[in-house]
Amino acid sequence: MDIERHHSGPRMSKIVRYGGLVFLSGQTASGTSLETIEEQTRHVLQKIDALLAEAGTDKSRLLQAQIHLRDIAEFDAMNRVWEAWVAPGATPARATVQARLAAPELRVEITVIAAAG
Repeated sequence: MDIERHHSGPRMSKIVRYGGLVFLSGQTASGTSLETIEEQTRHVLQKIDALLAEAGTDKSRLLQAQIHLRDIAEFDAMNRVWEAWVAPGATPARATVQARLAAPELRVEITVIAAAG
């Protein structure tokens, strides 16, 4: 099986397809104008939707999600946005942890694996 890589740079690829799986790199909010965890989570999930569509799949085919929060105290607020977005009956296996993110203005980073469409 061939490995397909899209939006590749020296550090990472945003999309990797292998067999029947689609792996997305960790997605964060773009720009610093998105200040709340809710705004950043919505923006990240929109980016995930777009990348999944480009890879020929969608959120109803999610298998796993890893969520990194700058502050675990924002867990409930992030979850309200996540629960409104995730496909009913298709919730993936998921882990959420507190972590120091790449830039101080980032509040959330989400990585997903999905079945190809």
